[in-house]
Amino acid sequence: MPEAPKEPQKATEYDVEEKNKKTLEFVEDVTANADQVQKGVLAEILSRNAHVEYLKRNGLNGHTDRETFKKIIPVITYEDIQPDITRIANGDKSPILCSQPISEFLTSSGTSGGERKLMPTIEEELERRSLLYSLLMPVMSQFVPGLDKGKGMYFLFIKSEAKTPGGLVARPVLTSYYKSSHFKNRPYDPYTNYTSPNETILCLDSYQSMYSQMLCGLCQNKEVLRVGAVFASGFIRAIQFLEKHWALLCKDIRTGTLNPQITDPSVREAVMKILKPDPKLADFIEAECCRGYWQGIITRLWPNTKYVDVIVTGTMSQYIPTLDYYSNGLPLVCTMYASSECYFGVNLNPLCKPSDVSYTLIPTMAYFEFLPVHRNNGGINSISMPKSLNEKEQQELVDLVDVKVGQEYELVVTTYAGLYRYRVGDVLRVAGFKNNAPKFNFICRKNVVLSIDTDKTDEVELQNAVKNAVTHLMPFDAHLTEYTSYADTTTIPGHYVLYWELSINGSTPIPPSVFEDCCLTIEESLNTVYRQNRVCESVGSLEIKIVEAGTFDKLMDFAISLGASINQYKTPRCVKFAPIVELLNSRVISSNCSPKCPKWTPGHKQWNNKN
Repeated sequence: MPEAPKEPQKATEYDVEEKNKKTLEFVEDVTANADQVQKGVLAEILSRNAHVEYLKRNGLNGHTDRETFKKIIPVITYEDIQPDITRIANGDKSPILCSQPISEFLTSSGTSGGERKLMPTIEEELERRSLLYSLLMPVMSQFVPGLDKGKGMYFLFIKSEAKTPGGLVARPVLTSYYKSSHFKNRPYDPYTNYTSPNETILCLDSYQSMYSQMLCGLCQNKEVLRVGAVFASGFIRAIQFLEKHWALLCKDIRTGTLNPQITDPSVREAVMKILKPDPKLADFIEAECCRGYWQGIITRLWPNTKYVDVIVTGTMSQYIPTLDYYSNGLPLVCTMYASSECYFGVNLNPLCKPSDVSYTLIPTMAYFEFLPVHRNNGGINSISMPKSLNEKEQQELVDLVDVKVGQEYELVVTTYAGLYRYRVGDVLRVAGFKNNAPKFNFICRKNVVLSIDTDKTDEVELQNAVKNAVTHLMPFDAHLTEYTSYADTTTIPGHYVLYWELSINGSTPIPPSVFEDCCLTIEESLNTVYRQNRVCESVGSLEIKIVEAGTFDKLMDFAISLGASINQYKTPRCVKFAPIVELLNSRVISSNCSPKCPKWTPGHKQWNNKN
């Protein structure tokens, strides 16, 4: 199998051009020999794990060839292995899924039964994640030279973690990575030279973390060559934070003293190594922030910035206009494609338009298969993705090198950490090839109707939440005749909006407090990722807008005028098309928001009940 490029340990050993050359040669090698590499990856995974319970239970009997594997091992979803995951979480240390010990669980932003999915991982997976990160900047340097001569201002954060009843840590994949020695003790690399000290990233208090990272970024504003966060929504929150707190930040820079609200000793110590009295810089920042408009604020405050590094594919594309406004149209760069289950691939043409972003899957990361996706009547929200597959559908899966340009597929992975033919839930379209490895456009997550940040709410979950909420209307002899929803990102943070049309038979007016209770009930009914994002203020209060009677008839008339069939028309449970949103907003009678945040605690509900 091709060997990953080695990391030099000291600055004196570092030769940027040589390292970049070796890294790009590695990419050429694994993409040219994609099928051979994939065959080797699968054989290695299966031989290592030949004696694990899951593979024995399914009758693989030590076979490591593709043909037997595809014939014997079923294609699965999370629910199929949930009993095995629960056993591991409860402390069963026998080799159930993987021969190597499960080191921790990575909590997915996808949910099952309202709780985060738990993805098993092993210690060596950190090396694979580090490998993928190491590919990003050598690729980028082909398009933007000189990035090793300055710093990156990235707003990176950790989230709270929990322990399973068996004592394993359960936390998001990025929290796991940032807290690992691979990140904290990373070898010298000019491409991982960030304005934020590790201590500011590893601070769990989101205000202290954001404040100190922004302060360090402003203090080093001339050195910054690239800015970013993981998701577009997170970067926009950072700029909004600057809008609110620039006066305090300027005061710290002017005097060289740190705001007393920053109480974490390690953060204070790290920031004070960077913060020095600089009245001239404080005057400059104050003058820019006092102008009263924020267009181009990134290029105004960080004048040497070459691009914004954030994910703007999938639901994050809704933030592109806001990013363009703040950055004066700087390139928006999506560098990599990853999830809690596995890190997948990189964008080999990072300066392309956001709508053209494609990711080349790196064949060493896992064994990849692809389930063809079929659209019903070609509609954009009509992807046919059966929950379980019959024998014929199981045989339809194709290997990495056999996908067809233009065809859409659901991604299926077999990982080193114990997932076998696991359906990730992402829909990808083949955009072309890099040598023999395909490049994919990310199309969507299956079944997701609403998303602001890392939250993903599907139609069934939304329906159940609404059903719980409408009980508040019963004392007023009112019922819900129709509804739809909208992810409103014109506010920062963005928030869910529900449009309700009511039939009211009672004579008593419904007070606003009842609709507020409806909002809160919906939020309490949504999954743990949504509720955590509310508590962490990355998603705003849910809003219910009551619309005039007949509004949804108008909506149907509008859809039919655009060519929809009256016989097949169904009210969309989520709307995105601007004219439809305008139509709904033009008929709003009243509007109410949640009065407070929904309840949320780290970990799974059943773990908390045991404590």
